[in-house]
Amino acid sequence: MPFSRRTRPQARYGVDGPAGLTVLAGVTSALLAGSVAALIARHEPDVLAVEEAFHAKNVRTTLVLGHARGVILLAGAQADTTIAEYSPATIKKTVTGKGAALKPQVGFMVAQLLRLKTPPQPADAADGVAVALTHLIRGRR
Repeated sequence: MPFSRRTRPQARYGVDGPAGLTVLAGVTSALLAGSVAALIARHEPDVLAVEEAFHAKNVRTTLVLGHARGVILLAGAQADTTIAEYSPATIKKTVTGKGAALKPQVGFMVAQLLRLKTPPQPADAADGVAVALTHLIRGRR
């Protein structure tokens, strides 16, 4: 959800990246960096809200997510965009009221808060919207 001082909040969301490819490959990292840089240039956000790193059960998943997160943070820094980071528990607690909420609960509450008929799909899109909502709710205190 891009927000900037120049425009009103936009209710657009999605998931970017080629399905099934790993960010460990340099080419995929470059594609992700270019995609994030293009989104930042197009929407000119004041803040890039990002989920803090977490440990997945699968070590490879943790590593891949860490690489992707690093690429996203670098793109934000190169665009001189303020970066706000929130822990997964903070995001879940802000959106659902429970820091240990499950993905379906997060999606449900995102839909409720934004008065959507259904949660954003895929679930990763709902998670991204939850991060943006967390910043709107907590980041302006």
